[in-house]
Order: sequence, then structure tokens, then C-alpha cells
Amino acid sequence: MALRDETLAFIGCGMMGEAMVKGLLREGLVDPRQIIASHPRAERCLELENRYGIKVTDDNAEAASDATFVVVAVKPQFLGEVVNDLDGVLNMDATVLSVVAGATMSRLGSDFGVSRVVRVMPNTPAQIGRGMSVWAATDTVDEAGRKKVRVILSALGAEEYVIHENELDMATALSGTGPAFVFMFMEALIDAGVHMGFSRRVAEKLVFETVLGAAEFAKGEPDHLAKLRNQVTSPGGTTAAAHYQLERGRLRTVLSDAVWAAYRRCQQLGGTAETDINGGPLK
Repeated sequence: MALRDETLAFIGCGMMGEAMVKGLLREGLVDPRQIIASHPRAERCLELENRYGIKVTDDNAEAASDATFVVVAVKPQFLGEVVNDLDGVLNMDATVLSVVAGATMSRLGSDFGVSRVVRVMPNTPAQIGRGMSVWAATDTVDEAGRKKVRVILSALGAEEYVIHENELDMATALSGTGPAFVFMFMEALIDAGVHMGFSRRVAEKLVFETVLGAAEFAKGEPDHLAKLRNQVTSPGGTTAAAHYQLERGRLRTVLSDAVWAAYRRCQQLGGTAETDINGGPLK
């Protein structure tokens, strides 16, 4: 009901844009007639129209001209093209909701000529409604506007509002990039299982259920993760032997370095970093 009078334009309806459209319609938060999506490929437009019954176009300006929420869901390298397409098009009262990594709210507001800007960092599990979206908004987005943003983001899963915009760069590195770390960890475990002699099917089942169960268990427990780990680490046992090798291989340090590299790269994309990921000056 909070979005009953809104028109949502999705500029660049790729993986994340479609995930949001799918979630909004799945949860009954909007009617298909409230959504218009733009995409440069005609076959993609037809696919979205047939799949969701929404309006589609290959013209960004046409999609955004009457929208109250303009969701910018393009890759960073295409943002400039979108800005040019929407020059002078947006309603002054429109809210721009951006999922473009590194693009600051001040830049988005200036580029699109609006004061209401929301910057969101979602992640891949949003495609199945189990995502984590971290977001910030300009002061001109009032409480009623933020409530609508929360409704929109609920279509992707959980959401967390932050006051300081730099926390979005942190979220990009942690929850945005995080699924890739988990996928690589799972892939390594599965390959180890195959190496021991399991079929890939069995190894995948064991790893998928182990990771899912461990995450759900830890999420529901008040104890620190170290305490949970210690509960399954018997002195001189198999877990202790494995843990020794993980520490010896600097797993914690490698993960920390990976998150930090992602964080610095996000800052570089947004033009806020003064040094590169190795500490040297940007060129």
C-alpha cells in the first residue's frame, strides 16, 4: 500500500534490476502497470515484458520521464551515458535510487539534477529474496520517503540503513563482495571432497547444507563465533588439526586483505580514495 501511488522506472534492468522487479511483484507491493524498465537490447525488453507484464522501452528518457522513483541499475562505466540520456528529464520531486558501485550521492544529485537521492549496496542473494541491502539517503528524503525505500528493498531481502555514506563502500567490500568469497570457499571444500573420493554431487550436497546450516545456526545464537567454533574443536581432534592448517595458511589475513582491496577499489571508482590498494598514490 505504501507504493500504491508510485511509478517506478528501472534504468538498466539487468540482474539486480530484474531481481527488484521480481521481488516487488512477488510480494504484491506494486502492480505491473506501475513499473517501466529500459534496456538497450530489444530481445531483453521483450523478455521482461513477457515475463512480468511490465512496460518496457529502449529509451531511458521515456522510462524515467514520469517516474517518482528512478532506479539506476547499470554498471559504473555506463553511468555517464545514463546521465546524458536523462539530462533535464527527471521530475524535480523524483527520488533517484542508485545501485551503481562507487557513485556518491552528491555526484548523483548533481548529475541528475535532483535532491532526493538514495544509494544502495545490494548483493547477489537478492535474486532469491535473501539479499542484504545497505543504504543511505540524502537529508531531503524524509521519513515517509525512507519508509517507501524500505518497502522497495524488502523485495530483495534484509536491509540496513546507515547514516554515513562511507559505510556503503564498506558494505560493498563486505556484503556486496562477500558472496564471491563464500562461493570460492564452498568451491574449495567441494573440490577437497572430490579429491577424497566423494562424487561431485555428494560433495556439493554436503557442502551446501553444511554452509547453510552453519550460517542459520550462528545467526540464531548470541555467542561469539569463536565460542561456537571452540565447541566443535576437541583437543587433538580432526577440527583442531584442520584449524591449525587454516591458521598456518593465513586464512584470516587473506580474507581481511581481500575485503580491504575491495573497499579501496570501491573508493577509487567513486573518486574518494587518495591511494591505491598498495598504499601508493593514484595515477
